[in-house]
Parts: sequence; structure tokens; C-alpha cells
Amino acid sequence: MNASPDPNRELRALLERVRAGDVAVDEALARLGANPPADGALGFATVDHQRAERCGFPEVVFCQGKTPADSAAIAREILTRSDRLLMTRADKHHRQAVQAAVPTARWHERARCLTVARDEPEAVGEVAVVSAGTADLPVAGEATVTLRIAGNRVSEYTDVGVAGLHRLLDRIDAIRRANAVVVVAGMEGALPSVVAGLIDKPVIAVPTSIGYGAAFAGLAALLTMLNSCAAGIGVVNIDNGFGAGYLASQINRQSASQNRPTSP
Repeated sequence: MNASPDPNRELRALLERVRAGDVAVDEALARLGANPPADGALGFATVDHQRAERCGFPEVVFCQGKTPADSAAIAREILTRSDRLLMTRADKHHRQAVQAAVPTARWHERARCLTVARDEPEAVGEVAVVSAGTADLPVAGEATVTLRIAGNRVSEYTDVGVAGLHRLLDRIDAIRRANAVVVVAGMEGALPSVVAGLIDKPVIAVPTSIGYGAAFAGLAALLTMLNSCAAGIGVVNIDNGFGAGYLASQINRQSASQNRPTSP
């Protein structure tokens, strides 16, 4: 997700692991052969090892629908050539299998994510993650986990839905400081429109599947956000905290890069 991906990042990470004694010299030489495979074929999955070079962040694993054993095998394969790992929509069975294979994997229970970061990325810029209600926190948490492992500074504002507008207004000055704002809401999904009408930064709206019957598992919130009268709003799919975090990261890192002071 970096604005300017380092084409030598994976090579540098491999050499650092050799220096630390985590990878044998012969194994490193094998990985650096004349024609190394671009992808890691596992039979049931083909890991895209070049994703970070093209897009700035390694392939992300969507665990829902995958067996725990498959998820663990994919995690191991990604980490043979990457210093970071993000797995979304993981349950406790995925967690157990992945942590057995990769003991350093961190479990984010509410966000339903697993992460590995051998070297903590430097946090740049700022993204605000704003959620309407406590029931929206799993989706907001997925956005936050995505942003942090990608090297973004994150500020979180929870339970500031439109039913108590004063709660949002108390925090709006702080929210305005962010380069991008992720707004997560279910029920009628009105919060992104309110936020976008108060700030001059891009708003990524995330409808959640929270609400009673007529909310239609997030469809009502999605339609509200798509029909917003406020300008500057982009909408991702229902419950897609990862997609919102990924997009906000790209915006923030571009902005942070442009605002970085240059040497005289």
C-alpha cells in the first residue's frame, strides 16, 4: 500500500534474515536462483509473491471459506518471501491453525484478523476510523488493523452515530486533522453523509450488516451511502472494513509522501 513501493524490499528482508541467522545461506541462494518462480503453488492455492512489488503490500488472505489447514499453509508460504502478513475474516479455528504454524501471528479477536509484522512499519500521516455504534466495531476494527499493518497512523472514534450528534461534534476538530476518514455505520447508514458535510477530506463509507429486518443485512445502509447528498464520499461493499482500510491507506500514504519536507 506504500505510495512508492521499494522494489528491493523482499530482497532486503531476505538478506536481513540471513544476517540474523533465521535463513541459511544455501536456502537464500536457492531463493535467489536465476529463474525464481513468481508464484508459490500449493496445489489448492497459488500465492502471488509479486503482489508487494506491484501494489506495495503482500497478498492478503481472506480466510472465510478456507479450511484452517489451508489458511496456515498459505500463511507459511507468504512469509517465505514477505515480512508482513494480513489475514481477514478468520475464526478461532483459523487462529489455532495459523498460530501453530506461525507462532508470531497476532490474533485480533474483535476484528477477526491475524497479522505478522517482522519489522513494525513506520506509521505515517493519519487516518481517522469513525464508527457509529459498538455493534459496528468488528468492521471498524478490520479497517484499523489493515491500516496499522500497512504503516499508517490511526485515530479511532467510536459510538458517535447520528442518534447523538453531539458526540460526533465533540470530536470533529480532531477528525479534520486526518488525511482520510473511514466511516462505518449500519442501521440507516447516515453517518458518512454527516461527516462528509463537516470536513474537507475524502470519506470512505462502509455499510455494515447491523440492523433490524428492514435494514436487509446492510442493504439499506449501502443504498443510503450510495445516494448521499454530501460530496467526497466513496462507498465500499457491506462489512468490507479491509477494502476501506486499504483505500484509505493509499490516500494517506500519497498525502504523507507529498507533504514530506524535502532536504535543502
